[in-house]
Amino acid sequence: MPDSSPSPGPEGRVHPQTYPIGDGAATPSLTEKILRQIDENGPLDFAAFMELALYEPALGYYASHARQIGRNGDFFTSVSTGPLFGELLARRFLRYWHEIGEPQKWRVIESGAHDGTLAFDILTAIDAISPTAAAALEYAIAEPLETLRAAQNAKLARFANNIRQVDNPLELANERLPGIAFGNEVLDALPFHLVERHESSWLELRVGRDGETSLTWTRQAINNPALIAALAPLGEHFTDGHRAEIRTNFADFLTPLSAALDHGLMIWIDYGFAAADLHHPLRHSGTLRTFSNHRAGDDPLADPGERDITAHVDFTAVAQAAMKLGGKAVNFHNQGAWLTELARDWLTNREGDPSTTEIRQFQTLTHPAQLGGKFQVLEISWDPNAAPQDPASLARRLFPNE
Repeated sequence: MPDSSPSPGPEGRVHPQTYPIGDGAATPSLTEKILRQIDENGPLDFAAFMELALYEPALGYYASHARQIGRNGDFFTSVSTGPLFGELLARRFLRYWHEIGEPQKWRVIESGAHDGTLAFDILTAIDAISPTAAAALEYAIAEPLETLRAAQNAKLARFANNIRQVDNPLELANERLPGIAFGNEVLDALPFHLVERHESSWLELRVGRDGETSLTWTRQAINNPALIAALAPLGEHFTDGHRAEIRTNFADFLTPLSAALDHGLMIWIDYGFAAADLHHPLRHSGTLRTFSNHRAGDDPLADPGERDITAHVDFTAVAQAAMKLGGKAVNFHNQGAWLTELARDWLTNREGDPSTTEIRQFQTLTHPAQLGGKFQVLEISWDPNAAPQDPASLARRLFPNE
């Protein structure tokens, strides 16, 4: 992995680098807001900075415009390949609906629905495969941003009777229903802390002021109990300068979703690794990246609000957070293996009459050198009777150090 660390300057400060990513200028009012917060409270931890850069109403990357997805946007995702991805997810959801006895009312909750394209593909497929299941389905979208809500309403007008938008999944908890909560590339957008190894201990990288209008890195001792606890299992085998991204908010994210479902299932699809692979001593520079116009960068302090900020997901930490809430991991595979298993009936039905377009989509979604090897899929169940098909294999892949 190439070294993406900014160059350290005097007095322990790390000066930002700039990259020609995207054509838009920085959002001045967002930068000014960040600088005011720094002046009032001191340097911001990176999670707080990321919250502002991505989600600040009307100014953050996600809040100021619909997320740009596709070949002409900021990045290419599984949804960008075409409707097959949504159809295969629909088949997984319908399998679950059959397994729980085909209830007369069930719920799917999507987090990170963006403009509603994936929801449209899923609902279209469910309606075509099982009109009975479609009629019984409430498709909830957890979306606090008005710009994205408007885009979803326009995209999903055909399914208005199924759709329910909420600011927070806790709004659904007064009527818990059997069902599924899921997200495609949503966990990687959860804010995270940045830490760096220095003289056999971890320091936190925070965002401070550099002159009148610029931002810079500062290193500080860690005093956040949750962050200290999250770092403890990583061990001591790291060299000076090693960087890592640590999320302490998985439980906060999962709690309202679990409260909205009755013995539900969660499915999280994202790029990432189990903890032992993600926090390997050889992954010296971490995985933080910015994206705009299909170009990757590694300076999140340049032009806040104008690009996505992301880092790989620690799926072990996600599973452990779920365990504390009563859930348990039941499946963990790369996207290629997971979708191939889901697609058995779909592939059988197309023998002798394959659609070139659909087969091309399937190959892109599942090939190890394309999206099939890039993403991982974690399934978590709150059903006390649920169990993984191969517990020993799951434990080796997800909890190799335990």
